[in-house]
Amino acid sequence: MDFSVKKLASDAGVFFSRAVQFTQENLGQAEKTELDAHFENLLARADCTKNWTEKIFRQTEYLLQPNPSARIEEFLYEKLDRKAPSRPTNAELLGHYMLEAAKDFGPGTPYGSTLIKVGECQQRLGGAEREFLQTSAISFLTPLRNFLEGDWRTISKERRLLENRRLDLDACKARLKKAKAAEAKAAAVPDFQETRPRNYVLSASASATVSLFPFPCGHGLPQLWSEEVDKAEHELRVAQTEFDRQAEVTRLLLEGISSTHVNHLRCLHEFVEAQTAYYNQCHRVMMELHKELGSSSADVFSSNFGRNPSASADPDASAESPTAALETDVLQIEEVQPPASGTRKAKVLYDYDAADTSEMSLLADELITVYTVPGMDSDWLIGERGNQKGKVPVTYLELLS
Repeated sequence: MDFSVKKLASDAGVFFSRAVQFTQENLGQAEKTELDAHFENLLARADCTKNWTEKIFRQTEYLLQPNPSARIEEFLYEKLDRKAPSRPTNAELLGHYMLEAAKDFGPGTPYGSTLIKVGECQQRLGGAEREFLQTSAISFLTPLRNFLEGDWRTISKERRLLENRRLDLDACKARLKKAKAAEAKAAAVPDFQETRPRNYVLSASASATVSLFPFPCGHGLPQLWSEEVDKAEHELRVAQTEFDRQAEVTRLLLEGISSTHVNHLRCLHEFVEAQTAYYNQCHRVMMELHKELGSSSADVFSSNFGRNPSASADPDASAESPTAALETDVLQIEEVQPPASGTRKAKVLYDYDAADTSEMSLLADELITVYTVPGMDSDWLIGERGNQKGKVPVTYLELLS
């Protein structure tokens, strides 16, 4: 192993110098080079971007995958650079259980056939959810993660280097200041031990000179301190150059935060588009299911109504009754009469606004009387409330016994 004692000693000396400078700054015993206002604003903006990006990223993870165990599993697979196994969504599992239950209850029964319809719908919803999760992970989560694990780590590394360069620069400034003070004092006071500050450490060359050639009468000390000042000024110029170079590198990275905002804005639009497509698809699926269940439930419910005996006894009257109660296009509500038997009470589940004069508006939770007439669409019933009468949709009602 290549082990360099000189390099180790040099690194230790630099670390010690930075530690001393940092401590003295915190105690108010040393000056600190301040960054310009624009640079400070860039730093504050970068910190704000990092903090909020981290919070948004974590909360989006919770939204897309509420199960913490599943999130940990996905994280481990990602770190191991392996593909996580595919798992069904909750909606897909629910749909699967409903379909299995329908087999036991009998697909031909009303309950079994409805379980099949709802189960298939749940599986479609689960498929839409899976697609949404994949799209969101690629278009939104991945760019945020790349910023936190890539760009921000680079910025943090360069900021640490800049802070070290600043400590080196301020240490050199303090060293030069002390050397100039000692030089001025050496010119007036011959005793070298009195001219050297207590906490001033001479360079190696100066220490060797003092050891080999002590100057009891102070001869040659001004020249020695002049050399120390020159050396300190040279170190200060080098430290200033390194600090300026590192400050420029850090500044360029911080100004790149604006591009990060633009990229995250584009990703945010894509996330909203994915959410919109997902919820639209879910709405379409549920509306189709609602319509399908409404038709089937109307058939089931209408079988529970009694029929007008006179209408059943007279086939000719039954054949003519639809034209008596219904016109070609518009139902003539005023001509419809309730049957002698078969009326029922119904509770309104939702508010409903009548689309035309043949329909009756409904208010949630009110009770109305309903009945059917021959030839009427199975999705509708005739509703009565006081002196009001009109068609009402079956799916908005809960039929009471």
